[in-house]
Amino acid sequence: MNKFFFTVYIVCGLSPIFSQTSLFDEHQKFTRQDSLRGSITPERAWWDLTYYHLDISVNPDKKLIKGKNTIHYKVLKNHNVLQVDLQPPLVIEKVIQDGKELKVTSEENAHFVTLSKKQIKGSINSIDVYYSGNPKEAVRAPWDGGISWKKDSNGKHFVASSCQGLGASVWWPNKDHMYDEVDSMLVSVTVPKGLMNVGNGRLRKVEERTLNTKTFHWFVQNPINNYGVNINIGDYVHFGEQYDGEKGNLDMDYYVLRDNLEDAKKQFKDAPKMMKSFEHWFGPYPFYEDSFKLVEAPYLGMEHQSSVTYGNKYVNGYLGNDLSGTGWGLKFDFIIIHESGHEWFANNITYKDIADMWIHESFTAYSENLFLDYHYGKQASSEYVIGTRQGIRNDKPIIGRYHVNNEGSSDMYYKGANMLHTLRQLIEDDEKWRSILRGLNKDFYHQTVTTKQIEDYLSKKTNIDLTAFFNQYLRDTRIPTLEYSFDDNGLKYRYIDIVEDFDMPVRLKINGKDQWVQPNTKWQTLKVKTNEIVIDPNFYINTKSI
Repeated sequence: MNKFFFTVYIVCGLSPIFSQTSLFDEHQKFTRQDSLRGSITPERAWWDLTYYHLDISVNPDKKLIKGKNTIHYKVLKNHNVLQVDLQPPLVIEKVIQDGKELKVTSEENAHFVTLSKKQIKGSINSIDVYYSGNPKEAVRAPWDGGISWKKDSNGKHFVASSCQGLGASVWWPNKDHMYDEVDSMLVSVTVPKGLMNVGNGRLRKVEERTLNTKTFHWFVQNPINNYGVNINIGDYVHFGEQYDGEKGNLDMDYYVLRDNLEDAKKQFKDAPKMMKSFEHWFGPYPFYEDSFKLVEAPYLGMEHQSSVTYGNKYVNGYLGNDLSGTGWGLKFDFIIIHESGHEWFANNITYKDIADMWIHESFTAYSENLFLDYHYGKQASSEYVIGTRQGIRNDKPIIGRYHVNNEGSSDMYYKGANMLHTLRQLIEDDEKWRSILRGLNKDFYHQTVTTKQIEDYLSKKTNIDLTAFFNQYLRDTRIPTLEYSFDDNGLKYRYIDIVEDFDMPVRLKINGKDQWVQPNTKWQTLKVKTNEIVIDPNFYINTKSI
């Protein structure tokens, strides 16, 4: 028997989980701070980011950050109050525009700056936001966010930022909402001599402003989301290579702790393999102008744009573990593959609201098995993604609440990946599927998007109405269950545990031949002369014999 298929009495993936539909936790409460953080407030809507210059000094001994962010913006309509976000215990010392200090009214994380000069529609203005303090220290980075203040094995400072979800305002003042990406950015970081700061984009210059410090200036030419900005401070050494990619030569640079250089030279061979497979599936790397970097960090890793952080201990799998339980997960370094996949889905295509975080995580979790598909074949990739179903919880919908900085279920990773793997089966033509994935990255190049935009795009390009499909997998906690029985007329079948209008086709194998059926809520009959069929496990459904 082809091991792609299970007999009907084996559930595809996990044991059946029949949780009730519940769009949201009715008891979950949200505060005004949640709305100020998660919505496009009137004090955000009237101005468009054009440029940041973040110029800071980092004192690792005191765990102190001090400096300013110059925010350039275009006036979209007349208004005189501007919202800047910065989280305590950091404090805004003053805000300056055209040499004048402005009034600032603070409401916890949100700070409202009253501008004294008239804001004329179409004009480009700037403010200087001076700040200082001891930022929140990350305890379980990158999940809780903040600054990781660590030391390497030689006792030298090893410092890094991570802040997805919590927000970049945990360590620097900015317009902390994902809908508006800054067009370009200069990050200047002053650190003690003997240490290096590695950031996003390309290193423009290194200055010695004082006898005991160095300032590293990193320029980002492409639009960048706030949480994608990072600092990495340590006793780094560098090596690199040029990759012959779809848009020409791509600089791939690697910064690792001094003692880990030889391990990194071996382990980072996965990086060009990653680039080759993802350019095949997703199209050109989106940030050629800013290069690609892997930077060692004192935590597991994060998808910082053009500055992907790495802390997977120089082993394959996820800290040496195979998340799929199939063996395929040990064929690659999870952090190199997964976090780099976010360069396409997170940094190129970015959600407007964190409720739609599945756009980042589902496609990127799915990229893991596409890496395997490219290098090890379709069967390997299918076995891997099916194996990851063991981690699906079906505890709450994948999509969270909008406008309150609320992400949905962690099932956005592997339930989302299996949803996309299922969609690939419906298309059947792998080249068409590849063209759709590449089209997403071309047509939404450097854009922030909503779930509706992605759903509509996929429906249009597949020529399939996917409304019920996405409602089922993104907004419902139940997994479609194919209920079946045999009688004298043949195979009887229908779906249960489905949303309205869900009628996804599914592929069976009967007497060694493929057979498509399209169940819905009503019983249908397929005339067969056997009571043994197999169901393609590449479809994320459950089965139930009655």
